[in-house]
Amino acid sequence: MTEQRPAVPRDLAAAIATIRSGPQGPEIAAVFDFATVVDGFEPRSRWRTLEHDRGRTAEDTLLGSIRNDLTDGEYGRFLQRAMRTLAGQPEAELDELGTRLFRQQIYGHLYPEAWQLIRMHEAAGHTVILATALTRFQVEPAAAALDIEHVLYTHMATTDGVLTGYADGKTLWRNGKADAVREFATAHGLDITRSYGYADSIADLPLLSMVGHPVVVRPDRTLGTVAAEQNWPVLTFRPRQPPRPADYLRTVAGFAGLLIGALFGVLSQSYTRKRRKMADALMAYGTGVTLGVTGIRLRVSGAENARTPRPAVFLFNHQSQFDVIILPRVLGGGVTGIGKKELTKNPLFGPLMRFAGVTFIDRANTTQAKAALAPVVQTLRGGLSIAIAPEGTRSYTPGIGPFKKGAFHIAIRAGVPVIPVVIRNAGEVNWRNSMIARKGTVDVAILPPIDVSDWDPNNMDDNIEAVRQLYTDTLLNWPPDH
Repeated sequence: MTEQRPAVPRDLAAAIATIRSGPQGPEIAAVFDFATVVDGFEPRSRWRTLEHDRGRTAEDTLLGSIRNDLTDGEYGRFLQRAMRTLAGQPEAELDELGTRLFRQQIYGHLYPEAWQLIRMHEAAGHTVILATALTRFQVEPAAAALDIEHVLYTHMATTDGVLTGYADGKTLWRNGKADAVREFATAHGLDITRSYGYADSIADLPLLSMVGHPVVVRPDRTLGTVAAEQNWPVLTFRPRQPPRPADYLRTVAGFAGLLIGALFGVLSQSYTRKRRKMADALMAYGTGVTLGVTGIRLRVSGAENARTPRPAVFLFNHQSQFDVIILPRVLGGGVTGIGKKELTKNPLFGPLMRFAGVTFIDRANTTQAKAALAPVVQTLRGGLSIAIAPEGTRSYTPGIGPFKKGAFHIAIRAGVPVIPVVIRNAGEVNWRNSMIARKGTVDVAILPPIDVSDWDPNNMDDNIEAVRQLYTDTLLNWPPDH
């Protein structure tokens, strides 16, 4: 009787289930090709023609090669360009350039699906490796944002910290990448025959062929054929698209609708002469119109936790500038917030947030920031809830950054609970450094309240980390189970 082969996962949920049920421990590797982590894209700076290759800049070279469809010839031309444009450049300056390019352009093309797979492999105790034929200047900023410790890349030779323009040793293309992974596995005691490999190109067939669990992600045609023949899992991550003209039009219309809706909301409650009622109506009508016009739908779970107990400190993970639109819509009235001082200069959000009673703090001045939080405690004691982003800044990935303590000190002093609000996909509809909104669905989970009354204000690092872990666990195990 022929042994029946196990079912092959064809979607993310099935792939995650395979990781959970598969071998555990640090001797198991999870090797991600860079193209399965970052979607290839056209850089903002236009490519020059081959005849004008000498006019290329280091930025052109680094950005232009971040593609999902590099062929042997195109990779060879990338190395030739790198020899010409990177030669004579200090590696410290290229490190800075790589970080700047990631924060300006590359971060928006990270696959959230890859982030989730990486975190699941970490939860299984696996050793996660990012491997690429590109240079460290292109991949290390992304690896750092994704908290990947081990990165394998094509080394560029240097003399006294300056690039010579030549590769240092073998390039990590085709067999070179497989060899580098094999050497790393031997040096670190990894069992490569029981490990996982993720790749998208036929150039990575040697890598996929040597691991025990090959997974193909958005493959090119040739690799897709091989995957079908070998019955390998095929995942279809959704491509990250730049804003389209319609997105710009909807965003402009949405902001106009925000002003119109806010004005209507204030006027609708002006007869009461109560600022709080006018502010709540401002946010209700303004955010409703904006989300409707921009085509952003909210899918909320645990909505009952937003209504009671009140007042409370609502903690939300900060992904986009549209969070200030999403939060009021989800939490309803009776909530104000804390924002960075720079927002007062925003011609749209600044006046609206001031009218809603937002407290602005100068994050550069710790003493003044702490003093500014004292009125927030009084606000809570007066019955008004507060929404705060404990990370303090927007993240470049779906991951949760370190939590600051201020929000928890406020809750303890005011004698109110903290309520976690977990936002998923906001960074998809509105990239971190952009005001342009795309149509889409944002998931929001409002978790049960957390009593902080017995926390020691001088020793609450473990408590805060436990709250932070709730966010990661919720994002990894969506939809949440209330």
